[in-house]
Formats: sequence, C-alpha cells, structure tokens
Amino acid sequence: MTETVKIPIFPLGVVLLPDMLLPLHIFEERYKQMIFECLTEQRPFGIVLFDGQSIRSVGCMARIIEIVKRYDDGRMDILTRGGERFVIRGLIQDRAYMEARVFFFDDEQEEASDDQSKEVVESALNLLKEDPDIHLGVDPPNPGDRIHPKTLSYVIAALEGFAPAERQDFLEMTSSTERLKKCVQALSRIVARNRLTREIRKMIGGNGHPPKSILRELQGLEKK
Repeated sequence: MTETVKIPIFPLGVVLLPDMLLPLHIFEERYKQMIFECLTEQRPFGIVLFDGQSIRSVGCMARIIEIVKRYDDGRMDILTRGGERFVIRGLIQDRAYMEARVFFFDDEQEEASDDQSKEVVESALNLLKEDPDIHLGVDPPNPGDRIHPKTLSYVIAALEGFAPAERQDFLEMTSSTERLKKCVQALSRIVARNRLTREIRKMIGGNGHPPKSILRELQGLEKK
C-alpha cells in the first residue's frame, strides 16, 4: 500500500502546477492560522481545485517563497511555487483548516524515442515564438538546449488562457510526452485566437468591420 502523509489543504478555484508561481492573498482566519504554522514550521501546504461544490482529489504542494506584504489585521500577500503532486486518500477536519492524508506521485517512465520527444518540444517552442502576446513566466530556453517534455509541458500549462479544468487535466496526467502533446494542441488554439483578436482590433482601430469569415473562425475556436 502506498505510504501516506498528512498535509494542510487549501481548496481554491485555481490549479497550481509544479514550478508554477502563484500569488495568494490570505484573509480568512483559518488560513491565516494555516499559513502562520507553515511559516513557523517551514513546511508546504497543498492546493486543490474547488469548483464551489466539490474538491478534486489531485493537487499540488505549494511552498511559500516570499511574504510580499503583511497587513495590520493579520492578512498577508504571499508568493508560492508549485512542488510535488499528490492524491488525496482522505480528508481530516480536526482543525480550523482542512487537512488530508495524501500520497505523492510523478510521471511514469516513458518509452518515447528522443526523436519523438524532440519533435513535440520543437512544435511547442515554435508556437511560443509565433505569438507576441504570450509571455513565459520563466526565461526562454536557449537554442540547442536539451529540454525535457515534462518541464516544457508545465511551463506551457501555466500560461494564461487555460481554464482551471484544462490545467487540472494536465496536473493529473502521468505521461510527460502526452501532456506536452495536449498542451501543444491547446496552445495552438490560444495562438489562433490571439491572432484573430489582433486582426479584429486592427480593423476596428482603422474604423473597419471584421469580415464575417474571421468572426466565424473566432466563434469556432471558442467552441473547441
């Protein structure tokens, strides 16, 4: 049986990914207490997606890397970074804030060839270069660097434009190459949507009207 550990849980309407930076404003009393204890004991806490009705079973550990601001009433702004992924085995509600018994997991070993991995990585990098509206939260890789699909998949999944449900799917996947492929497919839609939006803004700025073909294409992307 997989060994479990007890961790503090913070249900939120967002998804944290490994290495992703996530700023948080802490204002509820129970989470003030949780963050105070995490800071005192220098330990991370878990973030899980909460859609208003249910909590997802797969989440990501968050490490506090900076206290951005403290307020007189105990509220604080913090900056966190994503760590290990986990699966919840059971929830514990003995304290003011929620805790859970979890086990950690990682991507599986893959049999994909270097050529296959390189092809997917190149497709992703080409899409990122194509769109001036996409800004990476990390330094871009240098030409010729060996880039692991796992690392790049999380970089892409952390970009703006992905819905929480999409990011949750990326978080739960255990194949680096398949995750990157899915990210590339989703990223291609974002790039296409951004391109059409720029064309429409340019036409409107010139007092023109966007052709119906562009509007239909944009509507089609929104439905995907």
